Amino acid sequence: MAVTSSKTNIPPKRSTAQRIERALVEEISAGELSPGQRLDEAGLAIRFGASRTPVREALSRLTAQGVLIAGQERGAFVSEYTREQLSQIFETMHEIESACARIVSQRLDLLARTEIETAQSECLSAAELGDKKAYLRANEAFHMAIYKATGNPYITEIASEFRRRTGPFRAKKFLSHQDLLDSANSHQALINDIFSEDSATASQGMRAHMTESFMQALKAN
Repeated sequence: MAVTSSKTNIPPKRSTAQRIERALVEEISAGELSPGQRLDEAGLAIRFGASRTPVREALSRLTAQGVLIAGQERGAFVSEYTREQLSQIFETMHEIESACARIVSQRLDLLARTEIETAQSECLSAAELGDKKAYLRANEAFHMAIYKATGNPYITEIASEFRRRTGPFRAKKFLSHQDLLDSANSHQALINDIFSEDSATASQGMRAHMTESFMQALKAN
């Protein structure tokens, strides 16, 4: 009998460029890097303990995704949008997120349910502590758990891309401890709608959730 290697299910190790890209994406999505902020190749190389080559590769990938805009010199800038552009992006996100909720309601399994509930628990904990940085990261993880639960990597990637682009703008709406609490508590109604396993209820619930979120973000920007 052939012996199966214990390493079979171990995910491949990320390259330095991928590690840098992931870190920057998380910071942009959580609003830790502001629209228009310059990312300097030399500074990033020092920060991540890497040469400029993987830094340049990571910035190039994010520029291709529209998350960054290439600068004239070495480096890049976090993308900025006009209110009109932001409104159009939010409109697109509105449709994609609603589709994700509809699909998840029909495909939900125990693992996906657990991951969504765990992400929500982390949102509540961060909100109760008034930790904005932790909440923004937990909130991104919550929505990513919903995307992942669709079981469709293509729609997951599309939805994720729009969240990466709009992170700094959505982060501006959280001005107080109460804002964090209200956001975290609003997730529960959405979870109930998705877990109802009724596609119409799930889609409508996500539409209501995202409409409120986007209106607040537009006011803050």
